[in-house]
Amino acid sequence: MSSAEDKVGREVAKKVVFIAALVLVLVFYFFILGRMSISLIGKGSIPAVAIGIGILILPLVGVWVVASSVRAAFAHQHLGRRAHDEGFEVDVSSLPRRPSGRIEREAADQLFNQVKQEFEADPDNWRTNYRAARAYDYAGDRTRAREMMRRAVELERIDRTGR
Repeated sequence: MSSAEDKVGREVAKKVVFIAALVLVLVFYFFILGRMSISLIGKGSIPAVAIGIGILILPLVGVWVVASSVRAAFAHQHLGRRAHDEGFEVDVSSLPRRPSGRIEREAADQLFNQVKQEFEADPDNWRTNYRAARAYDYAGDRTRAREMMRRAVELERIDRTGR
């Protein structure tokens, strides 16, 4: 493994540890909220029960958000790894960048137009959807990037499992 790959691996490990720590903090927070809500519901008065039910909804929604986000992150990571292994990752190493590290707008737009043509030629391929999602992200359109990545995940799952 090269030193560049080692550096990327360390950066990924740092992010994974940070995310794991955040998830643990959220689990603790959800646990505390759950206990508070059960305590309020146990009091039996109508206002306390109503507030307790309202508070109980927060950890349930929170668990759903965290679980769906982590599941999506694993799916995106799987696609990224597979695209890289198959040589379909979008190469942005030679594109000019702003001081912030983001790709220059014109270069990102040119990249997007190139990837868009690939996508239009084969819209039911997870690889072109993945590449389009990455290009949307580089161009700054996060909403469409998320839509395309969800589509790429679904198409890859169908490709892998046959259903």
